[in-house]
Amino acid sequence: MLSEQSVPVVRATLPAVGGAIGDITTLFYRKLFDAHPELLRDLFNRGNQASGEQQRALAGSIAGFAGLLLDHPDARPDAMLSRIAHKHASLGITSEQYTIVHRHLFAAIAEVLGDAVTPEVAAAWDEVYWLMAHALVALETRLYREAGVAEGEVWRRMEIVGRQEQGPDAVSLVLRPADEHPAPPFRPGQYVSVRSELPDGSRQIRQYSLSAGPARSDRRITVKRVRGGEGPEGEVSSWLHAHAREGDVLTVSAPFGDLAPADGDGPLLLASAGIGVTPMLAMLDHLAASGTTRPVTVIHADRDPAAHAHRQEQLDLIRALPGARLHLWYEEPGDQAPHASAGRADLAGVELPPGLTAYLCGPVPFMRAVRGDLLRRGVPAQAVHYEVFGPDLWLGQP
Repeated sequence: MLSEQSVPVVRATLPAVGGAIGDITTLFYRKLFDAHPELLRDLFNRGNQASGEQQRALAGSIAGFAGLLLDHPDARPDAMLSRIAHKHASLGITSEQYTIVHRHLFAAIAEVLGDAVTPEVAAAWDEVYWLMAHALVALETRLYREAGVAEGEVWRRMEIVGRQEQGPDAVSLVLRPADEHPAPPFRPGQYVSVRSELPDGSRQIRQYSLSAGPARSDRRITVKRVRGGEGPEGEVSSWLHAHAREGDVLTVSAPFGDLAPADGDGPLLLASAGIGVTPMLAMLDHLAASGTTRPVTVIHADRDPAAHAHRQEQLDLIRALPGARLHLWYEEPGDQAPHASAGRADLAGVELPPGLTAYLCGPVPFMRAVRGDLLRRGVPAQAVHYEVFGPDLWLGQP
């Protein structure tokens, strides 16, 4: 909760800070990487930096957090903070790094806003920053403790023991610990980070959902190759597609992520598009292994059957669940999918049982559309959960 003296200052300056936050975050990252080039080389996603997505995500999180402090002073934005904390833990972020961020962020604020940053304004926004930072540090400390690791020590070596193409642009890699210790437990829907050493000597990190259930002794990820188009080509995904082979060893984090469905017998809706199918596969695998009969509505949208990663596996898992129903859309169904609908996902004709909990993963426009359909049909906002690949540009959403 903001102090009484800071509330009016933040309220009065939020429009100015919010209006300039794009310039502030761009300058912040430039200052940060000038002082700590190793962070760009070995921690931050260089593709997201080049596209500006990381800057927009940081801007949205700061402005969104400040707005929530003003509009809902007695409530904490736990959903937003949880997503950030899980991502930070999967990267091995430490509490010390928040001090580094603070130094360069506030230098950028002072430079962009100039004389408008009075001592009172600086103190009020300093309070906003540390309220958010301390909340995240507390959450990340708990996540590290639950994972059984020291702060930031999330990495271990895992050997690739299986590789299988999953369509023209996706490959699954089966991983096994390279030492005698068992693979860490995880909840279906969680992800791991993979740290890859690239030809220029950088160690870039990307997150990949675990795409098979936790009952298996090995762990599996599925990597979609990000091809160049409107944005840069994926550095890590391209490298893994070209070079990762059986017998190779990868550096992989402990599992994190808060998309995992709660236990129980209530109805579920699992909605995915494209490579967003991967956490849903782990959930379906887990449900099938547990012998559940709970109602499960599965929604998937893709470009065409060939691009649908793990297509046959997903169909087989759904058939193994007596309470599961599949609704499938392809932009180009062709003759291989006579039961699929043509076009984009549309929930208008999908029966939604009362009391369902929904889990979404895929491109942000897809998730916004599905979430909007669910809310219009009476599903409570708190019953709709999602996962985003890359910077979370949806942080301002309740």
